[in-house]
Amino acid sequence: MSQRTGVLLLVSGPSGSGKTTLCRRLARDGEAHYSISCTTREARNGEVHARDYYFISKEEFRTEAGVGHFLEHAEVHENLYGTLKSEVLEFLQRGHDVVMDIDVQGADQVRACEDPLIKESLVDLFVMPASEEELRERLANRATDAEEVITLRLRNALEEMSHAGRYTYQLISGSKDNDYGRCKSLLVAERLRVSRFRQTV
Repeated sequence: MSQRTGVLLLVSGPSGSGKTTLCRRLARDGEAHYSISCTTREARNGEVHARDYYFISKEEFRTEAGVGHFLEHAEVHENLYGTLKSEVLEFLQRGHDVVMDIDVQGADQVRACEDPLIKESLVDLFVMPASEEELRERLANRATDAEEVITLRLRNALEEMSHAGRYTYQLISGSKDNDYGRCKSLLVAERLRVSRFRQTV
């Protein structure tokens, strides 16, 4: 008899690429556990603690970081964000797949993790917009942002896209359903790797 360890699927991509939608849909359909991040920023309207984020104080965050409880963490716009190891390892050990919506810096930290279970579980996917024009259109349609805000987001997105070569897999974004189908197919294929199966008595 053999028992499979979980897949840790990192999904990155620029703002507007649809990566968050992919991750949340995998979780909604019961395909993977969606890793919930910690943050020190205030909850926005409609956000719920332990569903969207774990909202904690900076003191609590620094304490957790100091004792090594984070798999990855970073400071963004004066707020702290991080993924607790417990949000990932406990699921992988039980054979559950985990999906993380993560930026390129966070993905680098996860790749550098020395935990053997993380190393053997890791799969990384970069979601790439079909074109710069398509990305600009998606960013422009997301909200009523001023033109300079859209331009800044586009510049940041293009910089993030320059890191796509670090990833094992790349998905050129099309329709939401096609993107989801391909992302799910990748997860299903990775479940079949012989290296993920451990012999049990």
